[in-house]
Amino acid sequence: MAKKLHIQHLIAQGEHQQLDFKFEISDAKKIAKTFVAFANTDGGTLLIGVKDNGAIAGVRSEEEKFMAESAAKMYCNPEVEFTSKEWVINKKVVLEIKIPRGEQQPYRAQMPDNSWKTYVRVGDQNILANKILVKALLRKNSPDGTYISYSENEKCLLTYLEKNPSITFAEFRKLAHISPYEAEKILVNFLALDIIAIEISEKETIYKLADKFTQSNEI
Repeated sequence: MAKKLHIQHLIAQGEHQQLDFKFEISDAKKIAKTFVAFANTDGGTLLIGVKDNGAIAGVRSEEEKFMAESAAKMYCNPEVEFTSKEWVINKKVVLEIKIPRGEQQPYRAQMPDNSWKTYVRVGDQNILANKILVKALLRKNSPDGTYISYSENEKCLLTYLEKNPSITFAEFRKLAHISPYEAEKILVNFLALDIIAIEISEKETIYKLADKFTQSNEI
């Protein structure tokens, strides 16, 4: 009963930032995108054998577990660590895969054209990360650390975000009258230091003050 309630509780939540349903794993490269998105964001749980509407279809073969392992080892760079468990619900097998937030961000997935791309989890979708976020993740995990100079350009950005909810890359460039290179460098540094946060959607990417600063009104 406990195992049935566990899976039903997860399914009842619906797909969200840390939960995804897959009817099947038919392609290891495709599932790798979900693996890296979870690893690059807050971690998450993947239920294999569950339809988008929450109906339990069941895993159709042992091959799917093998493809999950292949996806993590062969088509994710660095390799994504995960744990898995099989649950039998009404004689149907549901494969639960748990992926923690990664310690070696950014993680990249190999695409069908053999290129490597970085994805993050936004709501119930896997969204392609822009180059500013990728550079910020690399900088955050660099042993060299991040150093910034508090020039007029940095002050311009923070002063604007104290009075406004968000800013886009183009708006920051225009506001500070700086080159794309300089604007990118400032945003990367501030993201790496968790001074600002990034919000990515299919429509646009915006930057805002990190929650810890908006709550305390301190920079």
